[in-house]
Amino acid sequence: MSYYQFKSSRTSDRNRRPSYPRSNSRGPKKENIHPSRFIQSAKLETELEYKPTHNFSDFEVHSVIHDNLARKNFTAPTAIQDQTIPIGLAGKDIVGIANTGTGKTAAFAIPMLNKLMSDKNSAALIMAPTRELAQQIEEECRSIAKNSGIHGAILIGGVAMGPQLRDLRMNPQIVIGTPGRIKDHATQGSLNLGRFNIVVLDEVDRMLDMGFINDISHILKLTASNRQSFFFSATLDSRVKTIIEGFSSDPVHIIVKTGDTSNNVEQNIVTYMGKEEKIKKLHELLIQDGVTKTLVFDDTHRSVEKLSKELEMRGFITDAIHGGKSQAQRQKALKRFKDNQIKILVATDVAARGIDVADITHVVNYSTPQTYGDYVHRIGRAGRAGRLGYALTFIEK
Repeated sequence: MSYYQFKSSRTSDRNRRPSYPRSNSRGPKKENIHPSRFIQSAKLETELEYKPTHNFSDFEVHSVIHDNLARKNFTAPTAIQDQTIPIGLAGKDIVGIANTGTGKTAAFAIPMLNKLMSDKNSAALIMAPTRELAQQIEEECRSIAKNSGIHGAILIGGVAMGPQLRDLRMNPQIVIGTPGRIKDHATQGSLNLGRFNIVVLDEVDRMLDMGFINDISHILKLTASNRQSFFFSATLDSRVKTIIEGFSSDPVHIIVKTGDTSNNVEQNIVTYMGKEEKIKKLHELLIQDGVTKTLVFDDTHRSVEKLSKELEMRGFITDAIHGGKSQAQRQKALKRFKDNQIKILVATDVAARGIDVADITHVVNYSTPQTYGDYVHRIGRAGRAGRLGYALTFIEK
C-alpha cells in the first residue's frame, strides 16, 4: 500500500513502553517547583514577530511536495522550518531546539521526504516518545507525501504485532514508532535497521525522561553508519548532548526557542484547602465563559479515571486518556476531543506530547507536574497557532 493510505491496527496489545513516574511513595519524588514559576503573563505579540527569509515555494523540493504543501495552505514557514529545511535539504545533520507547537514535524519531514523521493534506496526511521506523537508525525508525513508512492509503517505499543509485521514485509521507506516497539521488531528480526540512512529523534529530552536512553542507543548503533540525523528537543541538557555527540557528524545547531514556556500562554495558580474545595474550584473554573476546550492533567491512571467520572457526575461531558487504556480507546478519546464531541479531556502526562489540537483554550494542572520540563510540555498544548491560551495550576495552601 502507498504511504499516504497507511493506517495502524487498532487491536489491543500489551505495551512495553516505560511507565510514567507516579507521585506515590514507590516512584521518584516530584521536583520541588516554587509556585511563582507557574505564574507568567502572556506576551502574544512576541510570537508573531518572526519574519521568514523563505516561502515554502522557494524550497527546491519535488513537485509532489509543493503540490501537497499548497493543498495544506502552507505559505510562510515558522522559524524552525525556515532555518531547518534548507540545511536538511543539503544533507547535513541537524540539532533543533524549539518550543513545542512550532512546526518541527514539517521541518524534518520536508527534507526527509524529498530525499526519499529522489533516492528510492534511502529509508527513514523516526522515533518519538509516545504513541500519540508517533501517530501525529505519521499523519503529517502522509499528507506531505500524498501521491508519492512512498510506503510507510508505524510501530507503536498498544496494538497487535501482526499488522506491523505485514507492513514491514513490504520494506517501507519510512518507519515511525516508539523506541520500545522498534527495538522489539529489531530484536526478533522483523526490522533491518541497517538500511536506514535517515534518522529522526523527535522530543529527545522526553524520550530520555521516560527511560529510553538504552533503547535509543541500541537502535542508533544498528542504523547505517553513513546517515543523516535530525535531533529535535525542547532542551539541550547533558543527557541530550551525550546522545547527539555519540550519533551525529558535525551537526548544525538551530535554536529558535524563545523561552521555557510559550509566550502565548497566560499562566496562574489556583489555591485550595482540601479535596472538597479543590474539586469545587475546578467545577467553577470549567463553567466560566471562555473556557471552551480544556485539557486537565492528573498524576496516575486511577486519579484520572476518578476525576473524569466525578466531572461526569457533575454534568460535564468528558473522557479520559492514560497509559492503562488500549490504543483504540486513546485514539477514540482524542478524536472526540478534536471533533468537539467532548470539551474536557482528563489525562496523565501521556498526553503532554503529541496532542495536536489547535483550539485548546485551557490547560489545568489539577496535580503539579513531576518536573518543570513536564509543566512546559503540558501547557504547550494551549496557545497554539498564534492563539492566546491559559494554564492554571492547582496549589494546596
